[in-house]
Amino acid sequence: MRIGILTGGGDCPGLNPAIRGAFMKAMDHNDELFGVMDGWKGMINGNVRQLTLNDVEEIVGKGGTILGTSRTNPFKKAETDVPKVLENMKKFDALIAIGGEDTLGVASKLYKQYGTNVVGVPKTMDNDLSCTDYTFGFDTAVTVAVDALERLRDTGRSHRRIMVLEVMGRHAGWVALFTGIAGGADWILLPEIEPDIEKMCEHLKLVKQRKNYGIVVVSEGTKFSELEGEQEVDSFGHIILKEKGIGEYTAKIIEEKTGIETRVAVIGHIQRGGSPTLFDRMLGTRVGVKAVELIHEAKFGQMACLSGNEITSAPLEAATSTLKTVGQEWWELAQTMFK
Repeated sequence: MRIGILTGGGDCPGLNPAIRGAFMKAMDHNDELFGVMDGWKGMINGNVRQLTLNDVEEIVGKGGTILGTSRTNPFKKAETDVPKVLENMKKFDALIAIGGEDTLGVASKLYKQYGTNVVGVPKTMDNDLSCTDYTFGFDTAVTVAVDALERLRDTGRSHRRIMVLEVMGRHAGWVALFTGIAGGADWILLPEIEPDIEKMCEHLKLVKQRKNYGIVVVSEGTKFSELEGEQEVDSFGHIILKEKGIGEYTAKIIEEKTGIETRVAVIGHIQRGGSPTLFDRMLGTRVGVKAVELIHEAKFGQMACLSGNEITSAPLEAATSTLKTVGQEWWELAQTMFK
């Protein structure tokens, strides 16, 4: 078979292991694997090249994606771009789309509306895709964020300050939650939980009295009513969060209400880069292999997913229709750690 493969949306560690896993399994079937460059943009423009063993053999430990990526949405200009995608799909017997909510949402529409032979591989450092326990990229991102938190603790303790760490997370606060709990933060702010500023600041005053410093982890998607309003959006309609300055705003509020010197660190895209952790290498490899298996089983419109320790599959539509967000039980666990 001739199989296309693309990576779309934000990059993260684990994409290259997934590409490699798909290639190795394709070899078992004597398939040809073609890399579509720069995500759905490549499917619109027909930018494709055949992959070889030399291309993928040594990429299991490399971050990013050898195929390039973009946040292109073919359905934004559906009348012109979707026909181009469908025409270029004719070059393949099937297509593997690796991505998160947006990239796989496009794949789901192509399958549902046009019956295309497409399967999905879940990727997002936000860990917010439904139907899978974890997505690759998340473990590495949180590992990097926890390391940053530990470094902020050192400088916060030295200067008797409160340190605010802003991490990624648009609609789901999994990165902030896991970073805060694993790193021993004194408070966490999440998109799913309305900020209780007074309660947080009163707690931070007590923390400062006890140990002379404090750590707050805030997700970039945290909602402060005074910051909400008309803002620039991307091709999928998402607010461009770098303009909101959530970390800066949080630090400003804390300093104003507590009188304690407060500093902020925004690690941003550092969370997306670097060598994937063992967990992400293994998960990326396994779901990449599963994608090729789904194609040979003619299970199109499906996404490879992790359930417990088993790699299974679920409908793309179910995986992308509702985001997996932080529930109340997780927030209660976090609050247990605030002492």
